[in-house]
Amino acid sequence: MKRTINDLDLKGKRALIRVDYNVPMNDGHIESDARIVASLPTIQKALDGGAAVVLMSHLGRPKGKANPQFSLEPVAEHLATLLNRPVQFIASDTVVSDDVVAAVATMKPGDVALLENTRFNPGEEACDEAFSKDLAQLGDVFINDAFGTSHRAHASNVGVSRYLPSALGLLVDKEVAYIGDATEHPKRPFVAILGGAKVSDKIGVIDHLLDKVDSIVIVGAMANTFIKAEGYEVGKSLVEDDKLDLARSLMTKAKDKGVGMLLPEDFVVAADMKADAPTETVDRDSIPQDKAAFDIGEKSIEAIKALLTTAKTVVWNGPAGVFEMDNFSKGTMAIAHALAELEDAITIVGGGDSLAAIEKSGLESHITHVSTGGGTSLEMLEGKSLPGIDAIEEA
Repeated sequence: MKRTINDLDLKGKRALIRVDYNVPMNDGHIESDARIVASLPTIQKALDGGAAVVLMSHLGRPKGKANPQFSLEPVAEHLATLLNRPVQFIASDTVVSDDVVAAVATMKPGDVALLENTRFNPGEEACDEAFSKDLAQLGDVFINDAFGTSHRAHASNVGVSRYLPSALGLLVDKEVAYIGDATEHPKRPFVAILGGAKVSDKIGVIDHLLDKVDSIVIVGAMANTFIKAEGYEVGKSLVEDDKLDLARSLMTKAKDKGVGMLLPEDFVVAADMKADAPTETVDRDSIPQDKAAFDIGEKSIEAIKALLTTAKTVVWNGPAGVFEMDNFSKGTMAIAHALAELEDAITIVGGGDSLAAIEKSGLESHITHVSTGGGTSLEMLEGKSLPGIDAIEEA
């Protein structure tokens, strides 16, 4: 069991906390602050414990160079509003400099500071020893509360943990507990719903979960590959022809293990992926040659809802269609509502698109756990180790 912030005496110490503030931005405006809000309990816990808090995060892909487009300054301003206290933004094109070290040295218990984008420094993604040490000198203890980057071995999570006493933040501890328990000790029946564009993105997840779940539901564009593997025509739908044999092998594995694999019975199709495109719903054996599937149909929705009525654990990763467009969003929204209506089940939603869908539905509060880490949650579901968590000391 990993040490957590609850195990630390933080009084009078500088808590160096890796958070995930890789939020969607548009012209300096934060479009969703969900990840910032998710970090607040750990920050408040550190402050209540008598610490000065030094935060670090990446934003976007500045490729190891300072780029104002990816500055975290707007995040610092928004965080100050959320915390209702000043947040000092310590700017530096190299993230750590003599001025940064001096600024942090003057911090007192209750102070909060945010460093510049860690990916401005090329040593971040390289997990460079020198940059890791530079970061480590800014704290007395290190806390990893960035679940979304825990599947990467970077300086600001793995590197810095080599030089400071380390622990998990409340968010990461919660993520590990929910996703880990769901896959290793699930209440049954255990149902996984996997969507998104490509089978190739989730081969490992499907294969791993077939050893864990009672039923697996395949939706989204990746379902097209399974449908075609069964011998149906899919028209202009997105399909991975080089993964047809793989899809067949996964269906065979599911059958051999007694795992139910539910594929869509019908689809919402259109000639083009446009918000104003005329649509029709057709059975899976009747997709027109000149149209593509962009959502699941009503029969599929009802079949999924029926399956979920008895579920005790549900993991959902990946939308059922192009939910950003209203004419192709019904399937995804129906899944969201079906999960929200389960009263006696643990429901876990992971993945960037699934998170966006839940936010769009307004049903976050009705889901047991909404994961903040798309790639990380996928790798956990795949059974992979996570460097940013493995590096933390045992309790």
